[in-house]
Amino acid sequence: MRKAMGLSNMLIGAGLLVLAFLAVFFGGGLERIWTLFGPADLGSVNFETLERRTTPNDALVCPPDVCRARSDMAPPIYSLKPEALKKVMAQVVASEPDVIAVDSTPLGDRYIQRTRWMRFPDTIVVRYLPRADEQSTVAIYSRSQLGKGDLGVNKARVARWLSKLSAEAAVARASN
Repeated sequence: MRKAMGLSNMLIGAGLLVLAFLAVFFGGGLERIWTLFGPADLGSVNFETLERRTTPNDALVCPPDVCRARSDMAPPIYSLKPEALKKVMAQVVASEPDVIAVDSTPLGDRYIQRTRWMRFPDTIVVRYLPRADEQSTVAIYSRSQLGKGDLGVNKARVARWLSKLSAEAAVARASN
């Protein structure tokens, strides 16, 4: 049984490589191939009712009073109003490669970021949450469109974005 599963996984992997080669060879590009598996944008999420995937290809940072789902890390509290934090996050996202904005609301954003080599699309949803005394925090959910694992890409992205956001928020706060 294990041999059959191993062979099956190898054949699937080989098939994906052939598809990727054909996509590049015929000029459609990898991004076009991945649309065969569905839209790149996986849509918005409701953080209050969010249920994490059973596969390790997503990452969540969310305050415990907002999400009942297990969070990978706790989000910092920023000394900025949510609207100001949203502007700072826009700078963070602009510093990242291969990100496009998909949707924006007054206190939320949705992005697609593609992986560098294989161009796999990941959907990232950000919500800006008010806290007391002109403070705010964020909820971020990053998830892959394809595969059952992501080699830690989503978790690394969320950690990197939070790190950049903390640095940029400190600069924005100091300039006010």
